[in-house]
Parts: sequence; C-alpha cells; structure tokens
Amino acid sequence: MARAGILSRRPNRLPLSERKRRRRSLRDDAFNVPNLLTMARVAVIPIVLVLLGRGSPRDCVWAALVYSAAAITDLLDGYLARRMNVVSVLGKFLDPLADKLLVMAVLVYMVPMGRMPEWAVVLLLAREISVTSLRSIASSEGVVIAAGDDGKSKTALQMVGILALILGYPYHLRLGPLDMGMVDLVYAGRALVYISLVFSILSALSYLRLFAEAVEAKDRRRQ
Repeated sequence: MARAGILSRRPNRLPLSERKRRRRSLRDDAFNVPNLLTMARVAVIPIVLVLLGRGSPRDCVWAALVYSAAAITDLLDGYLARRMNVVSVLGKFLDPLADKLLVMAVLVYMVPMGRMPEWAVVLLLAREISVTSLRSIASSEGVVIAAGDDGKSKTALQMVGILALILGYPYHLRLGPLDMGMVDLVYAGRALVYISLVFSILSALSYLRLFAEAVEAKDRRRQ
C-alpha cells in the first residue's frame, strides 16, 4: 500500500517520442522566418543605443534607419506568420515583448540625453507594466482583451515620436510645396510622445473596463 501510494504521487511522464516531438516543434518555431525577424528586432536594440550614444547627427540618422527597419519587421513578422501559417505560442510571446523592449530601451536612453523628461518615461513604463499584468491575469481567467483604437493610436504616435527623438537635431523640412523651415525634431518628437501618453492612459482605462466587464459576465454565467 505504501509503495502504491508513492507510485500514485509520481508525475505522469510523457513518452520519449512525444517529448522529442515537442522539443523539435519549439525549435522549429524559434527558427521560422517571422520569429527570426522578431528576435532580430531585439538584437538591434544595442546597435540603436550605441549609435545614439555616439551622438553625432550622422550617427543619429543611422540609429533612426536601424530603428525604422526594426519597426518595419514588426509589421512584417505578423503578416508572414499568417501568410505562412506558422502562428505559434512562442511568436505570440516574443512579438509584443520585442516591441516593448525596443520602445522602452530607447525612451529610457533619451532621459540622460536630455531629450525626454523622467516623469513621462516613468508613466509610460508604469502603463506598459500595468496593462501587461492585467492582460496576463485576464488570460489566466480565460478572458482575451483585444487592443482598442486608443492602444493602436498610442503605438503609432509613439513610433513616429521616438523616430523624431532619435534624429534629435533641427532639420529644414519641406512637405511638398509647403516649406516648414527649421524644425527641431526633439521638440516635435517629445510632443508626439506626450500625445501618445494621453492615449496610453485612455487605453489602460479601457483595458481595465473591459476586464471588469468580462469578469462580471463570467461570474454571471457561473451563477
């Protein structure tokens, strides 16, 4: 009886063939094209920061080009994953993580450069951590919270604002026939990030409302 009790507590082990299949599946997911693009987005973060640290106008232009290429892969990897039918759990984890690492690393680096104030970066970091935690709790409860219009607007404004902050010097801008003269892109980028901060807070409140409604609906179904 004692031995039977010990055996009953022993965890069920998967067959060797099944464990190998799962390891192979994870390895295949890691090395498919969309996930490689996502991982490349993380890998270029140090390159952007090194170029920013060197600080010359030429280096900032190169940093902006690398950042833009990384932002394009954000659009490309999702499209390729759907087109190639290789949407994976690993990709769903890596894609938003790579986006947040790229954005937050650059914004934090802007503080000692004097291009962004500490309070704005702290608020943006707090918002990202809070929303990520909320979505994790919702997922554990079987609730999926999709990104709303405020969140999408925030992302678009943030990307363009950060690009302007990376360029970081006054430039003579001409939009078609409209001559805008000398524009300091630090001020332009900062303004766009401030606007994105408003959308960030609105989208966080929207996430909180949707989460509360979904949990209440789930509790009502249980009754």
